Amino acid sequence: MHPESITAFNAAQSTADRGICDRLAAEISAGLPEAEGRIWHRHPVWFLQDNPIVGYSRQKPGIRLMFWSGADFDEPALTVIGKRFRDASVFLTDAAQIDSAALERWLGKARVIQWNYRDIRRNKGQLTRL
Repeated sequence: MHPESITAFNAAQSTADRGICDRLAAEISAGLPEAEGRIWHRHPVWFLQDNPIVGYSRQKPGIRLMFWSGADFDEPALTVIGKRFRDASVFLTDAAQIDSAALERWLGKARVIQWNYRDIRRNKGQLTRL
């Protein structure tokens, strides 16, 4: 389903956060079965051909579900925080807030709409569309 390191990350969370993380890991793994899930920069991230697609982390407002290219998804529920990168996210404080249909739609868009984060250093900080 997902690597042990993601399981360990989820197990280290509070009970409420663990429920969110376990459900996200299961739904992301099912929705992107071809993606490789691993711990990257200390939180779970799924990659397609070494390009980061989706991940989650614990932040003050809750569990942040982030899509690296989410700013281009045209999804009002996803918030674009920065201008430099093309990421967008949603914060979750309860597993009941996870909208499985929306998550499935976002994962489908994540598969098709991608910016090249894999080569950002080689491209001197410039993102290009894949």
